[in-house]
Amino acid sequence: MWYVYVLRSKHKDWQYIGYSGNLKRRLKNHNEGNVQSTKHYAPFTLEAFVAVKTEKKAEELEKYFKTGSGRAVLNKRIL
Repeated sequence: MWYVYVLRSKHKDWQYIGYSGNLKRRLKNHNEGNVQSTKHYAPFTLEAFVAVKTEKKAEELEKYFKTGSGRAVLNKRIL
């Protein structure tokens, strides 16, 4: 399974959307500051995730959630 996930910074008003095949390991990497794009916002809480069967679907869903209409759906229906 592949996961599209939403993280929320514990200390700043900041949200991150990503995807991974190993959600536990990826969350640990984010919280330890090992991810360049998120290290200044750590630590994080996992707000939500969606499981899909393929990496391609996960990538497509992540891109959609990062658009204006995708964020609206994410915030209204999932978060």
